[in-house]
Amino acid sequence: MNSKKKLALCAILMSCFCFTGFSQQVAKSLPKSKHGFIVIAHRGSHLNKPENTIAAIEEAILLGADYVELDLRTTRDGQLVLLHNDRVDQVSDGKGLIKDLDFEAIKKLTLKGVDGSLHQIASFADALKTCKGRINIYLDFKAADVGLAYKEIEKAGMTDQVLVYINELKQYYSWKKIAPKMPVMSSLDKTIRTREALLAALDKMPLDAVDNIPAENLLPVIRSLGISVFLDVQKSNEMPDDWKNAINKGIQGLQTDHPKALIEYLKANKIR
Repeated sequence: MNSKKKLALCAILMSCFCFTGFSQQVAKSLPKSKHGFIVIAHRGSHLNKPENTIAAIEEAILLGADYVELDLRTTRDGQLVLLHNDRVDQVSDGKGLIKDLDFEAIKKLTLKGVDGSLHQIASFADALKTCKGRINIYLDFKAADVGLAYKEIEKAGMTDQVLVYINELKQYYSWKKIAPKMPVMSSLDKTIRTREALLAALDKMPLDAVDNIPAENLLPVIRSLGISVFLDVQKSNEMPDDWKNAINKGIQGLQTDHPKALIEYLKANKIR
């Protein structure tokens, strides 16, 4: 990092260190939310409805989640769809890799909810339409073309409602080239332990939000840079202690498999 960049970062640290409460940070342009503490519904609200489906999105909206986390992949004929794993076997009555199946074939597959309801794999276009003006999207960018994805987001008028989760550096550079104003999020390297290492990593890949804290002593630096921290607590047996321990770190939000229970907890503890 050159001397000018070091001076600029020092200035940011000095001017922005006054973090208080659960509000989103100073200079980062994340999608707006009506709540100070953010609840992210992991793959939608999927305890009863199949994950990543329109029904799971609708339920997350009904519950009052701030974001819905969605996984983006591409079919053989270049269509964008929502699917976490690279195969359709785990969630549907079909078989095979999503990249080897055409969109028309995918539309014929059936996903069954715990409640017995039947659903289809959702297209990205339909998900955007469902979310517009109702809930923000935390877009886990699994395997898709950045240009095509951004075109869909623009077409839907959703550029101010999407936070993109980056899984590799190549994706980051593609997003910054095609859509430089889109907010991006990723994980920080778990080996980072010092302020200098953190600043070096963020100099290489500036982020608007992160989902982990490599070392507790780095949280004040992350805060001072205006970077929001949305920790992952999602698991089948989430408990209030999981939420309490994460919230007590002074973070800005949680990604959960239990949005209904988490929101009730936040309200009961006057955090929401």
